[in-house]
Amino acid sequence: MRLTLRLVILLVAVTAAVGILFALFEARSDRRALFHEIENRAESLGPYVQDHVELLLAPQRSADLQNLLSRVETRAGLFGIAVYDDQGNLLTATSGLSQELNHTPSVVVHAISSNAGRSEFLTLRRNSLFLYALPLHRGPSTIGAACLFYDASYIDATASRDWRNAIDALLIEAFLIALITFLLIRWGFAQPVARMAQWIHEMHKGAALMASPLPQDGLLQPLAKEVERIAKTLSAARATAEEEARLRASAQSLWTAERLRIHVRNKLRDSPLFVISNREPYSHVRSGKSPQVVVPPSGLVTAIEPILLACDGTWIAHGSGDADRETVDANDRLRVPPRDPRYTLRRVWLSAEEEDGYYFGFANEGLWPLCHIAYARPLFRTTDWEYYKSVNQKFAKAALEEMKRAESPVVLVQDYHFALLPLLIKSERPDARVAIFWHIPWPNPQAFGICPWQRELLEGLLGADLIGFHIQTHCNYFVESVDAALESRIDWDHFAVSRGGHRTLVRRYPISVAFTGVPAGPSLLAQLDRPPLLESLGVQALFLGVGVDRVDYTKGIPERFRAIERFLEKYPLYYKQFTFVQIAPPSRTHIPRYQELMIEVKAEADRINDRFAVSGWKPIVLLGSQHSHEEIDAYYKAADLCMVTSLDDGMNLVAKEFVAARDDEQGVLILSRFTGAARELRDALLVNPYDTDQLAEAIRMALEMSPEERQARMQRMRRLVKEHNVYRWAASLISDLVEIRPEAAWPPPAPETAEKTESTEKTDDSSR
Repeated sequence: MRLTLRLVILLVAVTAAVGILFALFEARSDRRALFHEIENRAESLGPYVQDHVELLLAPQRSADLQNLLSRVETRAGLFGIAVYDDQGNLLTATSGLSQELNHTPSVVVHAISSNAGRSEFLTLRRNSLFLYALPLHRGPSTIGAACLFYDASYIDATASRDWRNAIDALLIEAFLIALITFLLIRWGFAQPVARMAQWIHEMHKGAALMASPLPQDGLLQPLAKEVERIAKTLSAARATAEEEARLRASAQSLWTAERLRIHVRNKLRDSPLFVISNREPYSHVRSGKSPQVVVPPSGLVTAIEPILLACDGTWIAHGSGDADRETVDANDRLRVPPRDPRYTLRRVWLSAEEEDGYYFGFANEGLWPLCHIAYARPLFRTTDWEYYKSVNQKFAKAALEEMKRAESPVVLVQDYHFALLPLLIKSERPDARVAIFWHIPWPNPQAFGICPWQRELLEGLLGADLIGFHIQTHCNYFVESVDAALESRIDWDHFAVSRGGHRTLVRRYPISVAFTGVPAGPSLLAQLDRPPLLESLGVQALFLGVGVDRVDYTKGIPERFRAIERFLEKYPLYYKQFTFVQIAPPSRTHIPRYQELMIEVKAEADRINDRFAVSGWKPIVLLGSQHSHEEIDAYYKAADLCMVTSLDDGMNLVAKEFVAARDDEQGVLILSRFTGAARELRDALLVNPYDTDQLAEAIRMALEMSPEERQARMQRMRRLVKEHNVYRWAASLISDLVEIRPEAAWPPPAPETAEKTESTEKTDDSSR
C-alpha cells in the first residue's frame, strides 16, 4: 500500500508541475496576444485622432475639439483622450478622464521629445490603463501630444480566469490520474503479483505445479513464463534430491543429471571436453523475419548434453539448419542452450556434394546396411569414400583448431559417420584422450570383410583410446574383425588392441534414456486418455497399440503390419476392437531404398485397412509426420502395448522410452530379440520379427495378460531402466576414458612393419 501511495503522489506531483508550467506558458502567451491586440487598436486609431486634433488645436475651436474627443471616445470604446501642449501641460480631456489626471504621464513627455508615437501601461486609481501618445504638429514644429487611454483591466481579468480554469482542470486531472493509477496498480499489478506470490508459495510447499497453472495474464506475462520455468527446474531438483535421499537411505544409488554434472566435473578437473557428432544439438531455421531455434529429436542430445553442461565443453557438429550461418560468430561458434548458454557449439559447413557423398552415400548406403543384418545390399562407391575421408579430415581440422590451446583434452566422437576421426586427431594430439561410441551394431568379421576399405576404417577407429558399443557381442565382433584384417596384439582378457605402440580398449556401454523417477510437469497431451486420443484420429477402438520408428528398413515396419493382419485373421474377436497407431516420420529420403520403403509401408497399411476397415474403425493408423516427445508420450501412456520389431538394432531407445513413460506400471512391450534392448528388458515379450505367427500370438498375449502380470513385468523393467539410465551410461564412459593415460608421443601405425601377435586365450562370452 505504501508503494502505491508513493507512486500516486509522485505521479500527481509530476503531473501538477508539468500542468503548472504549461498553464504559465499559455497565460503568458495569451497575455502577450491581448497586449498586441490593444496596441494594434491604438495604432489604428491614433493617426485619425492626431490629424483631427491638429486641425482643431486653437483657442477659438476648443469647443469643437471637445466634441471630437467625445465622439471618438464613444465610438472607439476608449477610456478617454487627453491633449497636452509642448510642455506636457494638460490642455483638454474627455469628461471621465479629466478628474483622474493629476500629473502628466511619462509616455507623453517621451512622445513630444522623440517626435514619435510611444505607449505604456499605467495604473491609475486602481485602473489598469494602456496609454498611447502621438506628437501633434503645426508645420515643422511639435506643439503638443494627444494621448489615447484604453482600459486594460480585462487583460488581468482574462489572465485570472485562465489561471482558475487551469487550476480546476489540473485538480480534476490529478484526481483522475490518481484514481486510474490506483486501479491499474491494484488490478493490473497488485493482483497478478499476489496470485504469483500465492502460486510460488504453493510451489514452495510442492503443490503449485500439480495444483494449477501459473497465472499468465496482466503485465507480468513475460515474467510468469520465466518463473514457471524456474519453478519446474526447482521442483525437479527437489524431487531429485528427495529421490537421492531415499535411495541413499536404502543403500541404493540413482544417477541423475545433477549427479552426472558433479561426477564429470570431478573426473575431468581442468581437462576440456570436446564432443564431435554429425547431428547438432540446436539448429536454426528461417521462420518469418528471424531464425527460430529447433531441437532435433535425438537420444544423442539427451545423452551427451548433460556432460557438456557440466564442464562448459565444446560440441562440434554439422551446421545443417538453413539459418545456422546467420547465428554464429566469425569463428563459426555459438553459445548454447539459447536461454542459458553454458557450452559452445562449433558448426562445420558441408557442401551439398559432401553431404551426399559422405552422409547419404558412404555412411548410410554403405556402412549402415553393412552393419545391420537387414538384407539390404550395401553400396560402396569410390567417390563416396573420398567424400567420407575429406569430411572426416574437415571435422578433424575443426576439432584441432578448437583444442589448440587446450591441455590434455578429452574427445568424445559419436557414431559411424566418423570412423577415421580418432586416428586423425590422435596423430596430431597424442596427449588427447579420445573415445568413440558406435551407436549401431558391429557385424561379424565375414560381413565386415565386404567393405573395400575395412583396413582404413579399423585403423581409424583404433586411433581412439576407448571404443564403446551397446552390447558385448558387438565388442566381440569388432575385435575379431581387427584380428582378421590387421596386424595387432590382442589382449582378450582385458579386451584391448595394441597396434603401432598404441593401446585401445573395447568396452560395452548399453545406452539408455533420461529416466530418473522424477515426474515431469503436466501437459495437455499427456493428460489425454484413450477415447479422445482415438477420436482425434477418427477411429473408435477398445484396445490400442503403438509403434514409433523412423521409416527405415531395419525397423521391421512391414513385418509388424503383416503380424497385425495375421492377428486379426486368427482372432476375429478383436475385429473393430484393436487399432494400432504407427508413428513413422520419413528418413533419408535422398536415398532410393528409403523412398521405396516409404511407398511399401504406405501400401501395406492401405492394403490391410482396405481388407478390414469399416466406418469409424481401421486396424492401422499411419502417422507420417514428425511428433514431439510430449505427443509421443501421450501415445505411450494410452497404449495397451508397444511393438518394437527391429530386424537388427544397436539398442533401440523406443523400448526404454515406452517403459519410462508407463508410470501407471501397465502396458506390455513386444520386443525383437535382435535389439540391444532385448539383453536387458527380459520381461518384455521377446519375439522373432520374421516369424509372423509368433508376432501375432504376442499381440494376443499382451492384450489378454492379467493386470497383475503386466504390473509385475513393467515394475521390473522400470526398475532396470531407472537404475541404468542415460546418466549412468555417460558417467561410465567418461570414467573409463579419463582413467586412461595417453601416450607422451605416438606415431601413426605402420601396418607393413607391425608384428601380428595375439593372446591364445579368448573370452568365453556366451553372447559371441
